[in-house]
Amino acid sequence: MANILIVDDDPAVQITIRLLLERAGHHVTVAGDGRKGLSLFGASAFDLLFLDIFMPGMDGLETMRHIRAQRRAVPIIVISGRSAAPNAYAEPDFLKMAIKLGAAASLQKPFGPGALLAAVDDCLKAALPERSDVSSGQR
Repeated sequence: MANILIVDDDPAVQITIRLLLERAGHHVTVAGDGRKGLSLFGASAFDLLFLDIFMPGMDGLETMRHIRAQRRAVPIIVISGRSAAPNAYAEPDFLKMAIKLGAAASLQKPFGPGALLAAVDDCLKAALPERSDVSSGQR
């Protein structure tokens, strides 16, 4: 299956996503912050990334910017526990913002196993041409 990197500072979220993905047959690597995620991303070929938007140090949007500079086509699923704001007085909708900045999909925490696995399947199917290029040594 796929080689997936999870970048999230919440250990409970890390474990939950990891277990769901491993049960689905994927290989999973976990990083607790953006800098560690970038280091792991540079050292391995990942097929998909999960990025939490709000993390201490380097947040998910900044991490995504660096990842896009290295490899534009890798699918990124952004996740956040902050609410999607329906009114003008609330904070911006960071999940929508991340999609505009290049994320392939977004999930609002808490999300169910079905939503997570469907997002992964959709992103991996959409990235099949890129994945075959990577496996043949091209990027």
